[in-house]
Amino acid sequence: MSNPRCEIRLSGSGGQGIILAGIILAEAAVLDGRNVVQTQSYGPEARGGASKAEVIISAGEIDYPKVAEPDVLLAMTQEAYNRYGDSLRKGYPLIIDSTLVQEVGQVTGPVYAIPITTLAREKLGKEMSANMVALGALVGLTQAVTWEHLLKAALSRVPKDTADLNQKALELGREAAQARLKQQGINGLACGKESLGLVSP
Repeated sequence: MSNPRCEIRLSGSGGQGIILAGIILAEAAVLDGRNVVQTQSYGPEARGGASKAEVIISAGEIDYPKVAEPDVLLAMTQEAYNRYGDSLRKGYPLIIDSTLVQEVGQVTGPVYAIPITTLAREKLGKEMSANMVALGALVGLTQAVTWEHLLKAALSRVPKDTADLNQKALELGREAAQARLKQQGINGLACGKESLGLVSP
């Protein structure tokens, strides 16, 4: 059944750039010509407290801005997974930063464990780029937005002197995601275009 709507929750801690990643994802979807709602919330502390960004992408009207059961959940910290893991729609994909998320409970859908923070630190020398690595991985897995518009949205949001670094971070995340998908023999997950199922080669 066609399901031209995708609800995504990005979660982590304050200071990881989760909100920025959500904004960039939403702006890329707008550039794709989709209807989008983006919301965000912070924990009690600006830095270190819980943080989440939610993005709803739809071909039709969006009549409610909140995500109840996300079609995709990104968890960048153990606390974020503990808080939001149970909210994930049954059978749908979970993406975790395996550098910081060590324990995952029983889940019904596929789990994509990618060492996001480790990749940012070791490959880019900038742990603060983990949010862009995560965003690249999320889009690489879900195809929620086109890569062209993701890059355009990202580069319009980051300081010009960090453009190359941020593009490399996005590409690093996408490469890690593609490696995981290749292990499964699939090309990706269709999110917001058709039902969030496997896209065969």
